[in-house]
Amino acid sequence: MTTGVVIENIVASTKVSEVLDIEFLADKIPEASYNPDEFKGLTLKFEKPKSAVLILFNGKLVCTGAKNMDEVKDVIKKTVKKIKDAGFEIKKNYKVEIDNIVASVDLKKEIQLSSVSKGLLLKHVVYEPEEFPGLIYKIEEPDAVLLLFSSGKIVCTGVKKVEDASNVINMMKEKLTSLGVL
Repeated sequence: MTTGVVIENIVASTKVSEVLDIEFLADKIPEASYNPDEFKGLTLKFEKPKSAVLILFNGKLVCTGAKNMDEVKDVIKKTVKKIKDAGFEIKKNYKVEIDNIVASVDLKKEIQLSSVSKGLLLKHVVYEPEEFPGLIYKIEEPDAVLLLFSSGKIVCTGVKKVEDASNVINMMKEKLTSLGVL
């Protein structure tokens, strides 16, 4: 991985059952929050690792906030145990899949975004500083979006593999170097 790249968030999901009675689970898992007027699922928050799992009526669990797959698997496992303890059957071989990874790097150097926007292919760039303080750079392969900020911070989102986040950030660092802004 590129030096300085930090995984900020992994969003992952799995399907552990065909149907879950959310109201019943809300009673059986008192630490979960349930407000059906705002959101039809249950939200279960964890302090260690700091993350949350959404429990949906269709049996899907969505984990957010974890920084690595071990943390994802840990909170999914804890959530599955709570659902089992409430009396629900769980699929034996449920598979956890990454939906999105957010990674960032601080280049520790300011970037002239107007110069960058002129040097990159226009079809991939959205730079409207009066609407958003960063430059948005869209990548087709792997499917990713980079947000570049004048402070030198780069945020990568949309990838499903840690290596892809690292590779995309490295590619942008090379482009910035070739443009003479790094």
